[in-house]
Amino acid sequence: MRIKEFIVVEGKDDTTTIKRAVDADTIETNGSAINQETIEKIKRAQETRGVIIFTDPDFPGEKIRKTIAESVPGCKHAFLPKENAIAKNGKGLGVEHAQVEAIRNALKDAQIMSETIKEEITQEDLILAGLIGGAGSKERRIMLGKLLKIGYTNGKQLYKRLMMFQISRQEFAKALAIVKQEEKND
Repeated sequence: MRIKEFIVVEGKDDTTTIKRAVDADTIETNGSAINQETIEKIKRAQETRGVIIFTDPDFPGEKIRKTIAESVPGCKHAFLPKENAIAKNGKGLGVEHAQVEAIRNALKDAQIMSETIKEEITQEDLILAGLIGGAGSKERRIMLGKLLKIGYTNGKQLYKRLMMFQISRQEFAKALAIVKQEEKND
């Protein structure tokens, strides 16, 4: 599987793992303190071939993703579910621990976050759906993030990400129905 875009990752180990899964070029941020030189390199990559941001599913990874997205508009975003990023020994979380198939799926599902945001799903919808501020809301958000392929978010981020990825009310309702069905089955 050849990826045309540059894939932005956090470090060398991520690059090694990505290259086992796909044929692609990477740009390493070397941690969450991204310097201006790296941002310029990512901008250049976006102009020439496009960029997929593929960071770890943790706080520093989200910080890097946000920094890049603010500086370099139009990048695609690939998300890896946390359970696919846990080290075999249970100590460590990151892209470098993911299996080949999980990486391919995340890259195949990469999406562009929209700059023009149209509200289809309101904050109230999220509260009524039990995705914010109630018992089990975190678990529901985790499952919803996987189904919609937008990654895990806290309550505040969920609203923003649904808008940025232009998730339709219909798409949201369909995914929410699956989440509710899974809860009944447990």
